[in-house]
Amino acid sequence: MKSISFFGASGTVTGSCYQLNKNYEPYFLIDFGMYQGTKEVESLNRVPVPFQPSKLKAVLLTHAHLDHCGRLPMLYQMGYKGKIYMTEPTLDLMGIVLHDAAKIARESEDTIPLYTEDEVDYVMEQAEIIEYDQTFHLDGFDITYRDAGHIMGAASIELNDTHTTTQTRKIVFSGDIGNWPHNMMSDPYLFTEEDVVVMESTYGGRMHPHEDTKELMQKEVNAIESSGGALLIPAFAIERTQEVLYLLKQLKDSAKIKAQTPIFLDSPMGIHTTEVYLRYGALYNDNFHDVISRGNPFEFTGLHVLERKKQGHAIEAVHGPKVIIAGSGMMTGGRIVSHAVQYLPITSTRILFVGYQGEETMGRAIEEGAQSIRINDQNVSIRATVSRIDSLSAHADESQLLKWLKPIQGVHQVFLTHGEDTARDALEQAILANVGDMTIKKPQRNDEVLLKLNSRSYPEL
Repeated sequence: MKSISFFGASGTVTGSCYQLNKNYEPYFLIDFGMYQGTKEVESLNRVPVPFQPSKLKAVLLTHAHLDHCGRLPMLYQMGYKGKIYMTEPTLDLMGIVLHDAAKIARESEDTIPLYTEDEVDYVMEQAEIIEYDQTFHLDGFDITYRDAGHIMGAASIELNDTHTTTQTRKIVFSGDIGNWPHNMMSDPYLFTEEDVVVMESTYGGRMHPHEDTKELMQKEVNAIESSGGALLIPAFAIERTQEVLYLLKQLKDSAKIKAQTPIFLDSPMGIHTTEVYLRYGALYNDNFHDVISRGNPFEFTGLHVLERKKQGHAIEAVHGPKVIIAGSGMMTGGRIVSHAVQYLPITSTRILFVGYQGEETMGRAIEEGAQSIRINDQNVSIRATVSRIDSLSAHADESQLLKWLKPIQGVHQVFLTHGEDTARDALEQAILANVGDMTIKKPQRNDEVLLKLNSRSYPEL
């Protein structure tokens, strides 16, 4: 391995894309994600890529979040002809995510779609399924996918160059590392020996609070049970919606909230994702594996699942307390927006944020105390009570990132990606102080970085 080119999530959080080069030729592409956030950042999705997709040997996908897989259909538009390697849950979730993105773009009057739903179908046909912990050989490399503990099917990817004994041989791309221990997902796999680590840094400099998520959720539901108001929960369809449903089931089963309090899941993407999460029970941690073996952990008395938009009248027909779970998680679109118009001006409404709210999003504005918000050309007053739960993040915090990196022996280069510069700077200092003295680089978009030679030699295979 000679170098790595960083074509995304380098100086930004989104748009993950890294190219591993061998003999100065493009070899593998790891992820090809969509840029998300401000208009300036999202404009990068339409900037021509500075590499030739037709020369790639393969694409390796870490997981199905849009910022990791969202531009894959465009890769084939640019001439790529090969396979995309991923776990089976990632394939199922990727189909949901990419079809949703294509549909939203098609229906938008302000957006020229990046790709069509037919092109998404073609990408799905090019997928090659990889099992966790099963090493496979591809063009001179042994490649192993390990559970990253992030969302269902998410992987860290280890590549071992079997053709060299004196140069950089072993490299791991962390993908997104999970927040562990988790209610449902397994702990991330801990690597023990690598030459190079490409590592996410989303929560560099930050620690998840120690809070009782079940107690906080109970407090929110009890409040609207007393007031007769509505509780709005903007939730990401993948992992967050399922975790919220499980919390609510636990509260109902223990009679901490009323059995008759209606819970509406108004999210087609969340519904389909939950079906995928039920399909892979063997991939959960031991505790949740026992839970799911006893029945559906996302189903309970009072749950109403609304797949079609016209079913929304069922929510309006309920007078009194109700919980509405809908996407999108940052309120940038989706059905949560129409609920916001209706319920935010009402003083008995509560809105509970259970995930990160990006810059210039409606969710961030509400979270920061906006008195009104512009939705569909109308000013909507915000009289609702605003709350948040911080500990439901699917990303490792700084202490967990250090815990993931520390066991890896022989590392001579660490590349910090997928984080704002302040987060990368903080994580760099934490690594030097707590893990050891090593070369740490924080590449910017389109940087190509040569890999250092090893100080050790590997035996011939």
